[in-house]
Amino acid sequence: MCSLKYNTKEKKTKNILSRDHELSNTHDVVTSSDILRTLIRKNSVRVVDVRKEDEYRREHIKTAVSLPLAKVLENDSPERIVHLLEQLGISDKTQIVVYDDTFGALAARVAWTFQYVGHSNTSLLETTFTKWKSYGFETEKKVNVFAPAKHSLKVNDEIFANYDEVEKAKSEQNKILVDSRERLNFLSEHIPGATNLPYTMLGTADSILREPQEIKRFMENRGISADDEVITYCGSVGTLSGLAYYALRMGGVKKIRLYSRSFKEWKKLGKPIEEFKDANFWDLSAE
Repeated sequence: MCSLKYNTKEKKTKNILSRDHELSNTHDVVTSSDILRTLIRKNSVRVVDVRKEDEYRREHIKTAVSLPLAKVLENDSPERIVHLLEQLGISDKTQIVVYDDTFGALAARVAWTFQYVGHSNTSLLETTFTKWKSYGFETEKKVNVFAPAKHSLKVNDEIFANYDEVEKAKSEQNKILVDSRERLNFLSEHIPGATNLPYTMLGTADSILREPQEIKRFMENRGISADDEVITYCGSVGTLSGLAYYALRMGGVKKIRLYSRSFKEWKKLGKPIEEFKDANFWDLSAE
């Protein structure tokens, strides 16, 4: 999967947008601010704001609709998610770009949820709302409502993992568990055999995700190859691990799943955990 990230050059944007049929079928991880602005002008995208509703009402990206993460989690079944999409005027062919103001983690969880129910044409905005606003890009306060649309349900089990699959992955070759929590939390306790890739490493001050070559370096340092089967998890609802999920896709991993119920469910079920009782200062380095 390729990123749509470019510098602010109108020529590049025009060249990309001249291939509308290609753009509408892209499965890219991130969409650049420049491209999103053009898509908004062309009225060919549904922008989804996953911040709290009061934050949305104060100000949001132009044409955006509000779908707080909490509402997604409250309706976290495929049928209900499809209903939410329909209420937002999103059909099977609608291109979606999701954003938040929390370094991309909330947006990642919602984007993954859309893709899980079959809306593959979903990507993350490369930056946060605060950064978007600081650039002077278009915002508004109007609450946007669109006519309901019809959306099919095509659950994509290939990107979802339950605790049984996590348990099997611990002992199977070429299957890797990635814990995306901060290093200290990982050292305190984690699923046995997991590899730590802290979410704090995944972005920069300007972008929610680093460039693919940087992600690949993190992968190499952890013995993760693009051909491995990877399952990501975090502490509770799959936000931090959602960000790791997309980062690893940018790094070239082809088979990757999200354990959305994460470590919280694992512990609740009384599954075995592992900890580093003698962790020292150097263990805190995630590089």
